[in-house]
Amino acid sequence: MFHRSSSQELADLLAREIEVLPAGARITTHRELVRRFGVSATTVSQALAVLTQQGLITSRPGAGAYRTAARPVARTGDTSWQQAALELSHHIGSAGTPRSFRAPALLHTLLPSGPDVVDLNGGYLHPDLQPLRALGTALARAARRAEAWDRPPVGGLPELCDWFAADVGGGLGRHDVLVCGAGQGALATALRALAQPGDPVVVESPTYPGTIAAARSAGLRMIPVPLDAEGIRADYLDQALTRTGARVAVVQPLFQNPTGASLSADRRRDVLAVARAHGAFVVEDDFARHMAHPDAGPVPPPLVADDPDGTVVHIRSLTKVTSPNLRVGAIAARGPVSARLRAAHVIDSMFVPAPLQHTALEVVTAPGWRRALAALGSALAHRREVATGAVEATFGPRALALRPRGGYHLWVSLPDHLDGGELASAALAHGVALTPGENYSPAGGGTRHVRLSYVAAASASDVDNAVRRLAGLVSET
Repeated sequence: MFHRSSSQELADLLAREIEVLPAGARITTHRELVRRFGVSATTVSQALAVLTQQGLITSRPGAGAYRTAARPVARTGDTSWQQAALELSHHIGSAGTPRSFRAPALLHTLLPSGPDVVDLNGGYLHPDLQPLRALGTALARAARRAEAWDRPPVGGLPELCDWFAADVGGGLGRHDVLVCGAGQGALATALRALAQPGDPVVVESPTYPGTIAAARSAGLRMIPVPLDAEGIRADYLDQALTRTGARVAVVQPLFQNPTGASLSADRRRDVLAVARAHGAFVVEDDFARHMAHPDAGPVPPPLVADDPDGTVVHIRSLTKVTSPNLRVGAIAARGPVSARLRAAHVIDSMFVPAPLQHTALEVVTAPGWRRALAALGSALAHRREVATGAVEATFGPRALALRPRGGYHLWVSLPDHLDGGELASAALAHGVALTPGENYSPAGGGTRHVRLSYVAAASASDVDNAVRRLAGLVSET
């Protein structure tokens, strides 16, 4: 059995097996590879990502990975010199924190599941939850517009900027909004614009893997600050900003990923007051704004709506509530920082393609947009109830410290004898894809948690059956 942890070694071994297969042949499932080689699900994910980049395989969501058509490939020489050339941490005279482009936890969230695996890992809506008819109609209408093929303004279509400004609220105008390529791109742009390599940045602990990856790629030093049921701790935030001199903090104020916590009214005021006192920016990742459930009650406005002084840089996206392919989002900010963000965005990507922007505008201005959001909220609430019942039956009544009434995930505490990474690997071997808690740790290391997403599976009953299937693994000592 293969016991080495190197994803590159595993990729090399699999490449030799795959090269002899005919085009279109289905590759062994992710689940079987974990079982066969005795490695973690993350290691397999990284190896498959390497093979995809090499053009050996292609992934089809819900169906698995397949051998690509064979094509002539120029002989590769000795590329071993690149390892030293790419090393960023030992330059003579270098200063600060080296940038890192390893993002295994983020790649794990994009891992396609085969037909024999129930996906409780993914963060995008299953096609049955997506507004596919509305998206198709919007795309067709946008494609017929002659202006859809003109170069758009750098900051985004004025009408789309207007819509985002009104949706965010707080008296923002179109000139305060920058249309960007969804939430992850906005987050990466904001961190590079607001901080220099080597600077400290405060992040929640645990936090979204995309935040960790964006901070590392920008060469920033992450300063973890804990959360409780009311969100990030303002007292610890104050201490972190005082101790490190950080001028940027990243928070998810609503239905935080992975814990599901939302900032209380008092905590919102305290966080903003602490940031203002230190002259620090708060990057507000408002990813779940349109994923509130019907029983959530009044959802508080974004932090930026209560911030006339420009402390908050607000991020939101349409991707989570539509399709992973509608990669359109916005950054909203007041003051001189807007010019910095706009310049960083131009350097990163020039502009978001006009056909995509026009499609997004058609979607959000259609008569059925609000109805679609309401229907999604009801579907999410139903899945949440099913998932919560299955988790409590399988992991025990104390497994959920929070039962968020929004978002799409649960943060499950494990018994003392279980490790999140080990459980995720064992679960995959039993046909269930979970996310290990270690993927959300800014400092690295294991944690006795797993995150359970209930939006990527085909149905609520699939979620229920998959969670209950884990009972035997949970009871093992």
